[in-house]
Amino acid sequence: MQIITSYWKKRFVHKQSVLAYCLLFPSVAVIAMFMFWPFIYTIYLSFFDWNMISPTKDFVGLQNYINVLRDPITYKVFLNTAIYILILLAINFTIPYIFAYVLDFVVDKIDGFYKSAFFLPAFISLVVGSILYSWLLNPVSGPIAIIMGWIGLDMPIWSKSQGWVILVITLIISWKIFGYNFILLYASINGISREIIEAARLDNVPLWKIFFNIVVPMSSATGIYIFIITIVQGLQFSFTPIKVIAQGGPNYASSNVIYHAYHEAFVLYRTGHSAALSILTMAIFVVLLIVEFRYVERGIYYENK
Repeated sequence: MQIITSYWKKRFVHKQSVLAYCLLFPSVAVIAMFMFWPFIYTIYLSFFDWNMISPTKDFVGLQNYINVLRDPITYKVFLNTAIYILILLAINFTIPYIFAYVLDFVVDKIDGFYKSAFFLPAFISLVVGSILYSWLLNPVSGPIAIIMGWIGLDMPIWSKSQGWVILVITLIISWKIFGYNFILLYASINGISREIIEAARLDNVPLWKIFFNIVVPMSSATGIYIFIITIVQGLQFSFTPIKVIAQGGPNYASSNVIYHAYHEAFVLYRTGHSAALSILTMAIFVVLLIVEFRYVERGIYYENK
């Protein structure tokens, strides 16, 4: 009897496993089609010289990688990318953290209108936002330029300036993602036990010490998520305003690695160069993620850990 029961139990477990794999198959197929296969094909293209028009591809080995590493534009684009990331982290990680803390612990009440106002741009297309900011910041006829003219100031032609163009594009991206980051951080900080905060206040602990020594460590799980997603979204969303406003100019001053890979492939038709740049970019970010999980993740506080 025990043998028969064990047999049917194994049969049941086997059927459940088969059913589970069948249910997972559509998702795995979609991921393989839209993620794994393009990645493998990009690696394949990085070893060929192809302009997407010629019926044949010329195998060049590692020459595309060598050309990317020898190209001075590559290092300029990577520097631009680092500047984008640093500004985005300052605006969309540091400032939302401070805002969320102030509005939750320092200000007694917060109207839901403010949270909605912060989050509203997340629903608006970046194309619309880019056009709107181009009008607002038009150095000749824009509203801000007109107001500055009244007080005797001139707005710089930022679309032709290497420093200003990155700042303006970063502000457009920040306008899009600031509210999402703020809402998540506010929810995380709002979930911190009020007894801990009140005990610190009774001991006359300064607000800035409460923020750095209590709030930041206890909301670090959400904080590290916002840190990573800000970098990812910043690189992802930057393509649209760069394309709409500057097309990577002037002289690659507004281009980053994402846009530059697109420009090499679909404007200059250097597919192998673009693929090699994409693979190198992915390798750099994989290394950064490994470092983050190895060293930063150890200090993260999880409430239910």
